[in-house]
Amino acid sequence: MSRLHSENHLVSRIGWLRAAVLGANDGIVSTASLVMGVATASAGTSQILVAGAAGLVAGAMSMAAGEYVSVSSQADTEEADLARERTELETQPEAELDELTQVYVKRGLTHLARQVAVQLTANNVLDAHLRDELGIVEHMGARPIEAAVTSAITFAVGAALPLLMVVFSPASALVYSVASASLAFLALLGVIGAKAGGANVLRATTRVTFWGAFAMALTAGIGVLVGTAI
Repeated sequence: MSRLHSENHLVSRIGWLRAAVLGANDGIVSTASLVMGVATASAGTSQILVAGAAGLVAGAMSMAAGEYVSVSSQADTEEADLARERTELETQPEAELDELTQVYVKRGLTHLARQVAVQLTANNVLDAHLRDELGIVEHMGARPIEAAVTSAITFAVGAALPLLMVVFSPASALVYSVASASLAFLALLGVIGAKAGGANVLRATTRVTFWGAFAMALTAGIGVLVGTAI
């Protein structure tokens, strides 16, 4: 007799994991780039720390506000669709059942589509339409506050790492220390994000590290040009 096997699906983590990886990545890259840009413009350590700290606070608040606004827009759209679907189910139940039947027909249930639609809507008609007609499922729903808080916290943590390197690195090697340490932090973030999401570790790490290095190199180059011009 066969036994049921347990499965540990990770799709329910998408909401907070996306916000966490985005926040931490942006915190590391933007702060390291800012520090390197200011440092290559021949600024002193105190000025670099002030600029980095300001970037940390401003970035964390910006991430929180941006995530809240964008995810709230998604939540508003979901709520509008839910209200519209509820109204249509109350006023046009047969038309809605036909619509759901066609959804199952397109998925290959040609002869069983009507029967499946009837049985699923008998249990929870609104849930069936939200899930199969609109693609809205509970664990994938928009959570603005969760996204905002997660992004702000992870941005601050990510931004603090390059700043620590400014504190503990000698002034002569500051740019190289911040750059190498930040790339190591980005690689670690790629590994953690991939592990948490069940993705390919090498691909995720390479992607995060490459674009981080590109951003830091570009900002450092601009800092050199500005410092030379001034």
